[in-house]
Formats: sequence, structure tokens, C-alpha cells
Amino acid sequence: MKTVSQVSSLTGVSVRTLHHYDAIGLLKPTAISPAGYRLYDGRALARLQQILLFRELEFPLREIQAILDSPNYTLSQALEQQIDLLTLKKERLERLIALAQDIKLTGGKHMDFTAFDTAKQKEYAAQAKALYGHTPEYQESQEREAGRSPEETQALGSQMMEIFAGLGRLQKLGPQAGEVQAQIQRLQDFITAHFYTCSEQTLAGLGLMYASGGELGENIDKAGGPGTAAFAGEAIAIYCGKAKKDGNI
Repeated sequence: MKTVSQVSSLTGVSVRTLHHYDAIGLLKPTAISPAGYRLYDGRALARLQQILLFRELEFPLREIQAILDSPNYTLSQALEQQIDLLTLKKERLERLIALAQDIKLTGGKHMDFTAFDTAKQKEYAAQAKALYGHTPEYQESQEREAGRSPEETQALGSQMMEIFAGLGRLQKLGPQAGEVQAQIQRLQDFITAHFYTCSEQTLAGLGLMYASGGELGENIDKAGGPGTAAFAGEAIAIYCGKAKKDGNI
């Protein structure tokens, strides 16, 4: 166990900030010593590490708390998304450095503003946030879940895995094939019919989640064979890209 001062020294997070995290429920101490000192164990430090990674990506504190407390949260999935987002951030910084160097070499005559564009990073961040639960889709799924028996829920899960099994059998055709795209539409329709309204934007976020690995990706690969989860992610990206081009997003 570490005191709040020790945690501050270890992490560089001020004692005042740690007190604030405690006050808002974002990072509660593991215990309080008889003398009244906040104490943190390894689990609390691991949560703090996640908080700091999300803060580095400029997530607001309330959204970080919603993500970490979501029933959908898994560390492996969060890390995959953080790596992707940090990579996008790194690439943007590299473009900005290159732009600054070009401006220096040309004496300020290099007029290129594309390096300042953060649209891709913001879009991916929004999709990542949508996966963790405090969304209309999650609320809708909870309401529908309340009206089902455990047997019905299990049956729906099996039916959904059958859709992924069908995708697995179609891998040899490529993600852009008509049969594959029809299977993606079947998946979207199934989710809308039984869980929550699955818009193309929501489906795009699910595709990223399927392709990012973790327990869900492993289950999809078990249903459809190795590579099915990644293949589903590719096929969904094509499906949603076409929808965006057609003006449906």
C-alpha cells in the first residue's frame, strides 16, 4: 500500500489532483489508515495508469469515469484503443514537426494546413467512447435485456455467433464481396432487431472493437475460424464507408 504522497511522487500526479479524483469518485483510495491517510494498492495504481492514458488522449474526466465503470470495460480492449489513438496522435505530431521544418526551410512560404486536421483522431475517439455503455444504444439494450429470460439471451447470442460463422466461411471471397456485405447487413439488422438500434456509425464502432482482439474477438474467431474477427472489422469498414459515401451516415 502507498500513501497519497508516495503515489504523487511515483506518478507525478499532484496530491491535490489525487484528492480531487477521490472527491468525484474517479479514483477512490483502497483504504484509509488509522491516522486518516489515503492508501492505494496495486489495483488502484493500475486504474490511475488508465486514467492518465485517457487524459493523455484528452478524454474528459467524466467520460473516463464512465468508461472505467462500464460493465463493457476490459483492460485489453482499452489498451488496444489507446495504442491506436496514441499512434494517430504521434503521426499528427510528426506531420506538424515536418511542417514546421518546411516552414523554416522556405522562410514561412509553405502554406499547408492539413497537418492541423484532427478529424480522424476525433472520429476514432468518438467510436471508442461509444463502446463502453453510457449511450442510448446501451440503455436500449438494457431495457430489452430486462424482458428476456436467460435462455432467450443465450439463444440470441448463439444466433449472432452463427452470423459470424457465416462470415468466417466467406473469408476467401474478400471483405468487399457482395455475399460478405450482405452478411454484414444481416448482422446490423439482427442487432437492431434484438439488442439496440444499430446505425452505421454504431456499427463502425463495433467493427473496430471486433478487430481490436480481446475476449469478444476470440469468441468470434472460435465461431468463424481464425481471422474472422479481423475480417468482420474490414468488411464492416467497407460497408459503413459505402453508406457514408451514399449519404446514409
